[in-house]
Amino acid sequence: MKAMIFAAGLGSRLKPMTDDMPKALVPLCGRPMLEHVIIRLKDAGFDRIVINIHHYGQQIIDFLEDNQNFGIQIQISDERDYLMDTGGGVKKAMNLLKGKEPFLIHNVDIVSDIDLAAFYRQHLDSSAIATLLVSERSTSRYLLFNDENRLCGWRNRDTGEVKSHYPNFDPSRYQSLAFSGVHVISPEIFEWMEEWTGKFSIIDFYLSICAHTDIRAHHAEKLALFDVGKSGSIKEAEEWINSQGK
Repeated sequence: MKAMIFAAGLGSRLKPMTDDMPKALVPLCGRPMLEHVIIRLKDAGFDRIVINIHHYGQQIIDFLEDNQNFGIQIQISDERDYLMDTGGGVKKAMNLLKGKEPFLIHNVDIVSDIDLAAFYRQHLDSSAIATLLVSERSTSRYLLFNDENRLCGWRNRDTGEVKSHYPNFDPSRYQSLAFSGVHVISPEIFEWMEEWTGKFSIIDFYLSICAHTDIRAHHAEKLALFDVGKSGSIKEAEEWINSQGK
């Protein structure tokens, strides 16, 4: 099984820790957050991983070499010349990701208890071109889904901004769920990306095509999830990891 880890971010929310290291190597319970994600993916059966790099990217390459790629196949999508954002990052890595099987995307700064193998299998059993892990946690930005769990729009709770390509869209008619930074994508997605170039957000891309294809929610009702891309969450995540004996 194939996966991609988004590890190219600047880590601005973790300054000053990221002044001289990439966010992916910030320690969590004594190990880089990148190592936590790699081991989680490996334990779930993912044996081919693509990692994108930008900020202090050579440190990530050196870390992987020092650990013999953790015994699996790891390839680098190099964004050191230009940071491509999430959608552009997927498209840049297309030659490493395309094939007959779907691939899982995992942000490097997300810690959760989702069963990654079961989540991947659920996508395989569906007709969706992408399946997004979502939950009811509190945030300012929400994805909006209909009764069939299909993506229909987006809204910012604080500003009132709404995005949708559906005509006469009324956000109050849809379920608001928070995206987790984990999703499974079928390779057919690249056909929809043909006209998208350069740097772009994967969420903006999903919103542009969801009225014409099936972007599906996987609603995890009791999901334990921590965004360790911000310093205030690291201690909380470490306490949770230690409580799980991980």
